[in-house]
Amino acid sequence: MDPEILRTSFAVVERRAEFALKYFYSHLFWHHPDVRALFPLDSPEDKERQRDRLFTALALVVARLEGPGLHEYLRELGRDHRKYLARPEHYTAVGDSLIAAFAAVSGSAWSAEVEKAWDEAYTLVADAMLDGAGEAESQGQPSWWNAEVVGRTAHRDDLAVLTLRPDRPLPHLPGQYVSVGSPRAPGVWRPYSVGNAPRCDGTLDLHVSLVPGGALSPELVRRTREGDVLRLGPPGGRLALRTPVERPLTFIAAGTGWAPVKALLEHLGRAPGAYDEARLFVVARDVAYLYDRAVLEGLRGRVPWLDVTVITPAPGRPKGQATERLLTALGNRANWARHDVYLAGPPGLVEVISSVLPRLGAEPKRIFCDELPATGRERAVDGGRPLGPGAWLLQRPRPR
Repeated sequence: MDPEILRTSFAVVERRAEFALKYFYSHLFWHHPDVRALFPLDSPEDKERQRDRLFTALALVVARLEGPGLHEYLRELGRDHRKYLARPEHYTAVGDSLIAAFAAVSGSAWSAEVEKAWDEAYTLVADAMLDGAGEAESQGQPSWWNAEVVGRTAHRDDLAVLTLRPDRPLPHLPGQYVSVGSPRAPGVWRPYSVGNAPRCDGTLDLHVSLVPGGALSPELVRRTREGDVLRLGPPGGRLALRTPVERPLTFIAAGTGWAPVKALLEHLGRAPGAYDEARLFVVARDVAYLYDRAVLEGLRGRVPWLDVTVITPAPGRPKGQATERLLTALGNRANWARHDVYLAGPPGLVEVISSVLPRLGAEPKRIFCDELPATGRERAVDGGRPLGPGAWLLQRPRPR
């Protein structure tokens, strides 16, 4: 399997992503009509989101082919995909249709060598995902948990914190996320970080920000009430604490990225004396978006070794100034080589900060963040078609 062949051919396919996706689903549903029910594609918005999520996932796999952690990432993906009721024969069907679509849109760039590379790559992906799914099955892990909404706190009209009680224990680590589904949006799942360390009563807090036109967040923020039942997928993510006690910590949270960081800080607060140096940067696009200020103030008293910095734009200034102020604050801090960094927030901000921290001295392998599928907000290049997530990862434009 040649990673360079895969990257080059994927860049060709991604530029015809819309047609590739149409061909893929047409081929899949024609040859395997029984899998149609697994894919909610009832509107143009659904199709666009699915295109972005599919190509983002493929791009993540292609980007990680030569790096560490790919196998565990795929096993985790396989465990999570059990919530879609995916069976081994579905993996075979998807692989056949995916390669057929790639061949159809690649034109003269497709060859026997390219097909062999993708055949081998997909076999690797499917085997690892099936291994993860099989392991979860053997451990008795359910495909999903049913969870009753037992609390709801609204912060403004576009953000809510939902407290859920799963119908059975849902083991999770502080900093992890779960996929969430609602009966009001059949077949739609979205990842949300758990906003608390594990509790004795097993309840979970989810911090949900409204995405205009989103398939799930409007249901969760505006229409979900106490007594409703949601579905939760298995926990996952890279933000679980792994820092030796001798290393200091830096936490950076923006928007609802505060949820996993809050869970990590709760966990640390239960182990006084385990750490003696940590710093926290909380970023918001406006003072009004600091929705958990009481908790932040409480942290200053309960965790004296934690240095807390809150960053917002100056009054009347654009929200982008918050990022500029954060970069300035990070640049004014020292000893980055000693710190482990836990970073959570909007994908664009996470990408910017992840690229800046190594220049300040932080070790790239000690910067921990989750790579989640994009929400569909794409950036235009040279006034042409918006650049999809796949091409964004493979050929990043110069930042503005």
